[in-house]
Amino acid sequence: MAFEVTILGNSSASPAPNRHPSGQYLNILDHHILIDCGEGTQMQLQRYKIKKSRINQIFISHVHGDHILGLPGLLLSMNLMGREAPVDIYGPKELFEILNVFFKYSDTRFSFELNYHTVDPNKTEVIFENIYYKVISFPLFHRVPTAGFLFQERSKLRKLNVEACEKMKVPFTHFNDLKRGRDYLSPDGKTHIKNELLTFDPGKPITYAYCSDTIFDERVIQSVQEADILYHEATFMHDKLARAIDTMHTTAKQAGIVASNANVEKLIIGHFSARYDDLQPLLAEARTEFANTDIADEGRTFIME
Repeated sequence: MAFEVTILGNSSASPAPNRHPSGQYLNILDHHILIDCGEGTQMQLQRYKIKKSRINQIFISHVHGDHILGLPGLLLSMNLMGREAPVDIYGPKELFEILNVFFKYSDTRFSFELNYHTVDPNKTEVIFENIYYKVISFPLFHRVPTAGFLFQERSKLRKLNVEACEKMKVPFTHFNDLKRGRDYLSPDGKTHIKNELLTFDPGKPITYAYCSDTIFDERVIQSVQEADILYHEATFMHDKLARAIDTMHTTAKQAGIVASNANVEKLIIGHFSARYDDLQPLLAEARTEFANTDIADEGRTFIME
């Protein structure tokens, strides 16, 4: 089952040739999620053959236009298609005020249930969970209230050591209990075998960390510790540090520092200023701090295992 993210947009506020504002599609074990929804997001979904009808959760980091202007259009398209399945939107309270005004004055009546879930950008909390994954919001530090998101697989079942189970004559009817970490105890109570002798460690749950717009802040490092993949904005190169500080954004070098200090497996950088036609210098700069860095190329899918 998949745990993967597809990049829909990697540009910041100003238009850039062949680059689109923020948007990402996340597939977690066949659950379909949209993260931010800049202008043109639904066209990008169509371009990369991702069915918008499958999306049932949308997470919005903050209300700047390059992260939300595609959302009304996407929801209206779902409505025109006669969608019936509910859509759950998670974001700051200001987002829902904006949407309500738009839908009120456009006299929009939805064919499906639209559920709003307010995210408090000032604290870390679990905002969604089911048996497959959970989502944790955490504070980012930008000009308006902004939240980052951790998408984390729930604890995995242990892997059976089939050879050991056969050797020790453990009935298959106990296999599900073994996967859940229980020891084997025979019905007569005479045989007790420790779970670790019959199973393998499943490894740590997969975590994807999403940091949209934020100034460099060490509190972010604590929030994204040991993520498998960290997406972090890198709006400017470090020679524009003063501009980054003034606009409360991060440089490519600083994004690399966050990844290095957070001990993540991989860093993806995006949200690039339109001033940069060539993104390779930003990649090179981030790699001076964290070697395993890639650009959030539009259309590229990153797989987590």
